[in-house]
Amino acid sequence: MDIVYALEPALAAAEFREVLVASTLGLRRPVDDLARLDKMLRQADIIVTARDSKKDGKKIVGVSRAVCDFAWCCYLSDLAVDETYQHKGIGKQLIAETHKAAGLNTMLLLVAAPAAEGYYPKIGMTHIPACFVIPRA
Repeated sequence: MDIVYALEPALAAAEFREVLVASTLGLRRPVDDLARLDKMLRQADIIVTARDSKKDGKKIVGVSRAVCDFAWCCYLSDLAVDETYQHKGIGKQLIAETHKAAGLNTMLLLVAAPAAEGYYPKIGMTHIPACFVIPRA
């Protein structure tokens, strides 16, 4: 499988929606609100995509979206891989590309979706139980 990874700060909301829906993350994102998805993209600091080059390099199969200060921390807020492309190392590589773009001297953190909690330790991430949240209104 030939997957091409790239920084895509101008990723279209429709493509973002496409990969969210094709992954399990679509269940927890506002996929029916393209304006909100677009705002999420425009306010992100790092957007990395994974595209299947055998589909003319156009089919989006994964995305990572992060908010970052490029000095201390990087919050990977969305990691989505099309379910038909999962278990092929795409998520792990999206994380690596995101961390590289943020600067390897930054701490990369994320809040795992319930279905993905077991995945992150398998790829070498450390579980930190102390996480707190103020939910969306």
